[in-house]
Amino acid sequence: MENNVRISTETITLGQFLKLAEIIQSGGMAKWFLSEHDCYINGVQDQRRGRKLRENDVIVIKEYGAFRIVR
Repeated sequence: MENNVRISTETITLGQFLKLAEIIQSGGMAKWFLSEHDCYINGVQDQRRGRKLRENDVIVIKEYGAFRIVR
C-alpha cells in the first residue's frame, strides 16, 4: 500500500520529500540517509537528494514503504 504525500508546488526535491514524509527530522540528514538506504523512484534507483519529484511519482524505500506524490 502506498502512502500519499501531498505537495503544494509543482516539484519537490527528494531531500525535501524525506523531511515532509517524516522519514528524517532535518534536511541535513538527507545526504546520510540516502547513502545508507536504497531509494527507488518510479522503479529506478536514485540517491540524488536534489532529484525533482512531481505529481504521481512513486518512491519506494525498503523498510519505510511506498509513497506517492499528490497535489
